[in-house]
Amino acid sequence: QVQLVQSGGGSVEAGGSLKLSCAVSGDAYSGQDFAWFRQAPGKQREGVAFITRYGGIVYADSVKGRFTVSRDNDKNTLYLQMDNLKPDDSGMYYCAADGSVRWALWGSPSEYNNWGQGTQVTVSS
Repeated sequence: QVQLVQSGGGSVEAGGSLKLSCAVSGDAYSGQDFAWFRQAPGKQREGVAFITRYGGIVYADSVKGRFTVSRDNDKNTLYLQMDNLKPDDSGMYYCAADGSVRWALWGSPSEYNNWGQGTQVTVSS
């Protein structure tokens, strides 16, 4: 069982930055692939960034060049650095983990069995 505990988030003006963290407990950390998702009110949950256990990374087109996903294997923690934030980036952000994510389906929530509790990000114009 993998447990994910998120921290970070908050409110910022457009153009600002925020950093999200996701602490991972359990012995299975090294065998997990991780992703960040977000969900705005009335919209489907969408994949934002994906990082594999081997360090492979994919970003959604909407955040390329602005968001950076990373993992600290010494601290068992996943991060999402968000720069040049836009109002459209607002929503609940979730970290997710699974040991067998198919690369082509990284942005599908059904690929993940473990989820963080979510943290709110609000970007004002």
